[in-house]
Amino acid sequence: MGAVLNQNTLESEAVYIFREVVAQFENPVLLFSGGKDSITLVRLAQKAFFPAKIPFPLLHIDTGHNFPETIEFRDKLVEELGLQLIVRHVQDDIDSGKAIEESGKYSSRNSLQTNTLLDAIEEFKFDACIGGARRDEEKARAKERIFSVRNDFGEWDEKNQRPEVFDMLNGRIEIGQNVRVFPISNWTELDVWSYIASERIEIPSIYYAHDREIFERDGLLWSASEFVYREENEIPVKRRVRFRTVGDMTCTAAVESNADSIDKIVQEIRESAISERGARIDDKRSEAAMETRKQQGYF
Repeated sequence: MGAVLNQNTLESEAVYIFREVVAQFENPVLLFSGGKDSITLVRLAQKAFFPAKIPFPLLHIDTGHNFPETIEFRDKLVEELGLQLIVRHVQDDIDSGKAIEESGKYSSRNSLQTNTLLDAIEEFKFDACIGGARRDEEKARAKERIFSVRNDFGEWDEKNQRPEVFDMLNGRIEIGQNVRVFPISNWTELDVWSYIASERIEIPSIYYAHDREIFERDGLLWSASEFVYREENEIPVKRRVRFRTVGDMTCTAAVESNADSIDKIVQEIRESAISERGARIDDKRSEAAMETRKQQGYF
């Protein structure tokens, strides 16, 4: 019973945050990746505004190196719910010279998303960007408020944040500023999966155990793909894996698993001694990789 009551409390808090966003901002948007956290946000937004439709669009920053299963799910969800989807492509910035493609063993487009996101915010004049980041994921995210103010360059100052006492959310911003909003900031990975299970929320198939061509590097299981650099001695093999967190192919590692149902996933996470960000390749570039990206305008 305690777990159920806690889950309802988290849902109520998230619904409250969504309603505060619509009350305090003129032009919000939901940042959507097709991953479990952003899918959970869509369900929470539905509950917050039912029986009306979700009153803001979804924005996906497409690196061009996404898992096909994620893109297929994104398009299916948007069509079924009648949502407005805005997509902006990192490839367009590369083609125009705004972004420079990385090369080599650890090349990724993950960091290149920042410029594309900031351009989209400026293009549509979004004043609040709703994301699925959670405090339990990574220490930089643990520092961030639910209403996280960014300056007119999209930068985050971890030393200059507003107090959020008694759940009072201050959305006042100056011209040029915007706010990143995190309705499930206080949730854990287990909370998210428990909610997905109780709500019977559909998710992309890559979250379930499946056979996939992977190769090992630095103790991680990388997807064998044309988008992922692979040396000659890194031979792909087929393994039974799934993904705990989903970015694009160049920054997301798989984990060995036989969890092919939501209940098995929940049990696996209960027993796991490794955090979900342990499978994020981009976080391993430096000790402060996430904090640096956030300071530059990352989600």
